[in-house]
Amino acid sequence: MDIQNKRIPEGEFQALRKEVLTQWPTGKDVDFQEAVDYHKAMPDERIFSKKLIAAKNSGDTLIQPRAGVALLKEHIELLTYLQDKGEADLLPTTIDSYTRQNRYEEGENGIRESIKAGRSMLNGFPAVNHGVSACRQVIESLHTPVQVRHGTPDARLLTEITYAGGFTSYEGGGISYNLPYAKNVPMEKTIRDWQYVDRLTGMYEEAGVSINREPYGPLTGTLVPPCVSHAVAIIEALLAAEQGVKNITVGYGQCGNLVQDVAAIRTLEELTDEYLEKNGYKDVVVTTVFHQWMGGFPADEAKAFGVISWGSATAALSKATKVIVKTPHEAAGIPTMEANAQGLRCTKQVINMLRDQVCTAANLEEEKEIIRQETRCIVDKCFELGQGDIAMGAVRAVQAGVLDIPFAPSRFNAGKMLPARDNEGAIRILEVGNLPFTKELIDFHREKIEQRGKAEGRKPAFQMVIDDVYAISKGRLVGRPKK
Repeated sequence: MDIQNKRIPEGEFQALRKEVLTQWPTGKDVDFQEAVDYHKAMPDERIFSKKLIAAKNSGDTLIQPRAGVALLKEHIELLTYLQDKGEADLLPTTIDSYTRQNRYEEGENGIRESIKAGRSMLNGFPAVNHGVSACRQVIESLHTPVQVRHGTPDARLLTEITYAGGFTSYEGGGISYNLPYAKNVPMEKTIRDWQYVDRLTGMYEEAGVSINREPYGPLTGTLVPPCVSHAVAIIEALLAAEQGVKNITVGYGQCGNLVQDVAAIRTLEELTDEYLEKNGYKDVVVTTVFHQWMGGFPADEAKAFGVISWGSATAALSKATKVIVKTPHEAAGIPTMEANAQGLRCTKQVINMLRDQVCTAANLEEEKEIIRQETRCIVDKCFELGQGDIAMGAVRAVQAGVLDIPFAPSRFNAGKMLPARDNEGAIRILEVGNLPFTKELIDFHREKIEQRGKAEGRKPAFQMVIDDVYAISKGRLVGRPKK
């Protein structure tokens, strides 16, 4: 498949739209101009991009949960509860797994089974099956902006229906919703399919409707070095901007070391702005999202609240534009709406307490500079591999292991790079693989890992990685050996 970072021509795009909208019967209800008029009549309080811009300008950190169930009435009740009792500033609609795999018939069966059972038999809201009208009922039942969150390699029909349904923010991208989620989907296909999503977003923008786009920051969620997630976020931001997207939120998943996490969020916005400006996209508004800990959680509820509180504090001190909130029931599976609201209130309390505080750790600037250098190494090599085209460069970078996401299930991912924590809990790189780092950066990581090895009385090895993966669920940040 020929792939490049060029805006999809109008004729080609409209031909694709006709094909996409026939993938499920609800596609026939999408009318672009009518949808534009619907968005323009929407009150400002429901518009995601406006709330993000206001928070960016004021330095506030907004809070947002994850949530979604199968049936319309119950989904509205859930979001209303999180809005009113959880004090959420922004709301999600998490999409079910069948929709994520474009298995709409099974999604329809899931709705029927949920009605029979009297409870959700799906792990999210099947928006394609419910259609445009039902999506609008969700939006109109709330006074808070709502985002679509999912994990879909081919999200084109879902985008069409949810945009027409009034959603004003959309998560995902051609790399971040492929390598961490899918095993056998070629990079060329997901980048092309997500160019469609971004071009549709650009069409709405050109018609006077700003829809926020958010690349998925945490990737595989565990021990992902900031430079890797930064590189993916920057590439997806560049791909989106080329298709006409003007409001982009780049994300990062908490690693646990306060200085590294604060440095990561602050450099993420800076570097994204830098590459957008360098490539001619001068009118894109960039905001940030911090994801609370995405790895294993302690089963003990009090300890789980400790993990949530630490993530809340880090989000506030980093001045992230928003934070995605976890719940004290993460270890048990899908949380109750009451637990979800508890996580939100816990986060809001900590953020309010830290609102006026500033993180001024002496080594913050050093960490920021390391992340800048690492990220530039990766992104610049992607441009080089693509001979100036970031879409082709991203595909070739994945093939070469230049862009290598730890623990990703995709068979297209190299899987040669291995992260581990240093002695202070920051994410470093145990095995560099094919990351295009300078000798100085490689030496920096080796020294940091060796310092931990000396402190623990063991040689740096894969066991460190295993220990770190399970550490937080056992009440620690660094996976120390038992003495």
